[in-house]
Amino acid sequence: MTTSAHTQTTAPDDPLTRKLQEVGFPTLGHFLEEGFVDPRIHALVPDVKIVGRAVTLRIVPPDATPMAEALDLLGPGDVLVVDTGQNATHAPIGAVTGCAARVAGAAGVVVDGVVTDLRELREMRLPVFARGTSLLTTKRLGRGDGGVGRTVSCGGAVVRPGDLVLADDNGVLVISPRIAADVLARALASDRAEPALLARLRAGESPLTVLSD
Repeated sequence: MTTSAHTQTTAPDDPLTRKLQEVGFPTLGHFLEEGFVDPRIHALVPDVKIVGRAVTLRIVPPDATPMAEALDLLGPGDVLVVDTGQNATHAPIGAVTGCAARVAGAAGVVVDGVVTDLRELREMRLPVFARGTSLLTTKRLGRGDGGVGRTVSCGGAVVRPGDLVLADDNGVLVISPRIAADVLARALASDRAEPALLARLRAGESPLTVLSD
């Protein structure tokens, strides 16, 4: 069943999303064990940080027929999450599809697979996270495999439409709005405490003391 990106649970400018943009994403790793995407899926456009709603797409390469529908559903602040079944040869995202995502106001794209046209993606500053690049691309074959708005797998993480996608140069985390709200206060407090810990270490205090506090 197709789910509209505009009926998801978290608006791109709601208080939770704004607060999550203030958190150091690695800090969340102190409090969570699930939702972390395989680190081999990494930022191909450096120095980016995104928080957005997941619009999910499942394709079965080499067929990319559902891609146009997914791109049409993207709205401001959305993150397109593409499950290719870990296909490592056929790129479903390139200059044209990336441009469509950028024009729609998407926060970024996460692909469990490869992308192409890396120079163009970097020039348009579209945050793209993938396993790597390829010259070989998917094609619109019309087979009807895959689909939009369903629960998918991305780098071992389960991604549901409307989940929050947090990604930067360190990696990608997929988290439900409920869990994000539960952990947010602790993560912000940890970030606020970190400068004092660093200052104590630089002053020569023993790590045994600093890290046991």
